[in-house]
Amino acid sequence: MPPLRSTDSPRAAMSTQIPVVLLSHRGPVSFDRDATSGERTATRGAGGLVTALSGLAAHLDEAVWVFVAAGEEDVAVARETEGAPARLLLDPEPRLLEDGDDQEGRQFPVRLLEIPHEVHEPFYGVISNPLLWFVQHRLYDLTRSPSLGREERTAFEEGYVVANELAADAVIEQVAKSATPPVVLLHDYHFYLVGDLVRQSCPDALISHFVHIPWPEPDSWRVLPPDMRNRLLNGLLGCDIVAFHTRADARAFQLCCQELLGLPTDLRSMTVSVAGRTVRVRVYPISIDIPALEAIAHTDASDEHLVDLDHTLGTGRLILRVDRTDPSKNIVRGFQAYDLLLAEHPEHHGNVVFLALLQPSRQDVKEYADYLAAIGAAASSVNAHHGTGDWQPVDLRYASDMALATAAYRRCDVLVVNAVADGMNLVAKEAVVLNERDMVLALSEATGAHDELGQFAVTLHPFDVAQQAEALHEALTMPPQLRRERREHAALIVHRNDVKRWLTVQLRDLAALAGPDGSSWTDGADRDHTGRPA
Repeated sequence: MPPLRSTDSPRAAMSTQIPVVLLSHRGPVSFDRDATSGERTATRGAGGLVTALSGLAAHLDEAVWVFVAAGEEDVAVARETEGAPARLLLDPEPRLLEDGDDQEGRQFPVRLLEIPHEVHEPFYGVISNPLLWFVQHRLYDLTRSPSLGREERTAFEEGYVVANELAADAVIEQVAKSATPPVVLLHDYHFYLVGDLVRQSCPDALISHFVHIPWPEPDSWRVLPPDMRNRLLNGLLGCDIVAFHTRADARAFQLCCQELLGLPTDLRSMTVSVAGRTVRVRVYPISIDIPALEAIAHTDASDEHLVDLDHTLGTGRLILRVDRTDPSKNIVRGFQAYDLLLAEHPEHHGNVVFLALLQPSRQDVKEYADYLAAIGAAASSVNAHHGTGDWQPVDLRYASDMALATAAYRRCDVLVVNAVADGMNLVAKEAVVLNERDMVLALSEATGAHDELGQFAVTLHPFDVAQQAEALHEALTMPPQLRRERREHAALIVHRNDVKRWLTVQLRDLAALAGPDGSSWTDGADRDHTGRPA
């Protein structure tokens, strides 16, 4: 495969015609049927991964996005297309395009992968979530969980392994259709086995796996049986590049390869040697598609929500969080910190509202359902302790509404991100770009975003509720000039390191490997934390 054109401009590399096969569990849309008309509808996918990958795919000239059919109508689309890619128009409203239907806006081919329910349920509901998610976010109370028995063993073999085989088969089919060997971009914890499966069938393909969630050090992985964790690691090592958000995650992966598999690793060059191959371990902090985000933020719907917020708040201050109701997001402690803030600083009574825009997540998993109940109880407790007839300190809304979220980004005075562990957190990046009031970013040190934005944020220690309360007070009382300088510097970083640069650096690194001897590869020691040459 010929190497990509390499220039100093990240945008210049976007014009390449290199074929790409992209795999993720979630896709850019989900399909349904309108209850009244019976017409097929399409809704944009939610979450940071989907948002970033939608921007990524739109900037590729030749790409197919393979993702899992999640609902009945998704499955119907998968069966109708019979494994062939269909053209998806994402803007202004998502829909599938018929042959000859030319429309302006972001569009790319998609292939929906049907995984039978009896396979998907153990794959997703037992192994991917909660097991891998909890291991990688260090959420287990090891005195009580996990407790791995026959059910989990069976779920791994008949769920996770089979689902990965089906995903690999779909990717391999797409690779075979390409006139030239494509780049294969695999994403996240659902498909750790796919890289090695694709490698076995497509030895000429360049394969990268990007892990979107934290990667813990070896002791955390010892929760899993050796045969299970070893297969996961070896699956990833089938790739040419294994990539993470932060250098700490990349280093932890190398230590796992060294300590759990006994493989030679070089922490300086960021490489692992396996079966006569060299696997590169890289750091590519993911980012956002700023023009697409700004387009949503300046729609009529977003403007209307902004007017409503201004009317409701008046001259009052707005603390905001936008999250899924995942235990790793630490929402309950965030409300406890706000409760303590109001108890210790009564001057904020009646002047501050904490708006929490939360999307219920994975309610078929007991731990998530229990956490959703705890969130509601924590919010009610704050309102019961401090609320009056004219003022409710917490405004809790369960919704997935980007128009409302972008309006809240524009209006908020403080954004709270206090996760106990987070691969990146794109909410922080979205807010600093859109905000119109020089908001203060209150950011957990346990997020990947803290590596890039922490020096311009008020740092939160996720388990220290008292410190979080003090940090919120600091954010609310910060001098205007300092607020402005910090937000502007944070926004500048996000503008410089947007999703286009994130993609460009990855493709250049893969292109370097496609050279005759790989001599154009840049040593990991000569790269900064964004993956760009230092």
